[in-house]
Amino acid sequence: MTLRLSNPDGTDIGRFTFGTMQFGGRADAEQSRAMFDACRAAGITHFDTAYVYTDGASETLLGQMIASQREQLTIATKAGYTGGAGAANIRAQFDVSRKRLGQDMVDLLYLHRFDPDTDLAETMECFAQLKDAGKIRYVGLSNFAAWQVMKAVRVAADFGLTIDALQPMYNLVKRQAEVEILPMCADQGISVFAYSPLGGGLLTGKYAHGGAAGRLSEDDRYASRYGAEWMAETAAELARLGHQAGVDPATLAVAWVAASPFAPSPIISARSAEQLAPSLAALTLDLPAELYARITALSQTPPPATDRLEEVQ
Repeated sequence: MTLRLSNPDGTDIGRFTFGTMQFGGRADAEQSRAMFDACRAAGITHFDTAYVYTDGASETLLGQMIASQREQLTIATKAGYTGGAGAANIRAQFDVSRKRLGQDMVDLLYLHRFDPDTDLAETMECFAQLKDAGKIRYVGLSNFAAWQVMKAVRVAADFGLTIDALQPMYNLVKRQAEVEILPMCADQGISVFAYSPLGGGLLTGKYAHGGAAGRLSEDDRYASRYGAEWMAETAAELARLGHQAGVDPATLAVAWVAASPFAPSPIISARSAEQLAPSLAALTLDLPAELYARITALSQTPPPATDRLEEVQ
């Protein structure tokens, strides 16, 4: 059974998560505050940040916003994207994160990516010690392959620790998680918080005619990640489907992730409250099974992880 994370006051964290990667970067302090307030008005209680986001501005701004309502919120941050997964680095970065956030305890701490050069036993022991000390409540992994997650699950057990959450990339044009990651999480009871439900903005439809400002036009990594011609075609088809249904394509894209039978929590984000609105609208969109199937058919379902496809029913 999948673990349901809870806020410090015991309430459920809800269906959606807000990612603050833009805070203090593409979103200034005023825009960041407006997005936070819009999320709270919509009932979102789970906010995600990281040590490396916007050189610390993301954590600092978020810390200022959560102070008056801390017990109602689940705050997640990440360590180890730079400097490796050694205990000393994890502790040093997490201490800085807690200071920026103005918190002695952070609910959920992720290892930001797999480090092949550090023994996982050292990392998991560090996380176990942080949890035993009351500095974290949950342990997460981000950007891990399925085999890496299972390795971490096994090593963590040696320290009486569970892996509670995983952050994979997942959206209509990035569906590899369906092959092993999502089934694995369901089997192991790991909560899934899926980032990039809009495919870096591709699935909003704004790039269909070129010239739009955003990650795909400003960041070479995103341009490469979402540069395949078939992805643009899928985005265009989603926009047409949205027009037919009278629903913003961004709303459909986020709702599609949330409607997965594996029940991931989409991590939504934006540069402004106006840009965020279509993603928030997905919270109240009841996506019919027929529409979910039509959206799914816009991109190729990845084959199962077996060479014996002729035996797959």
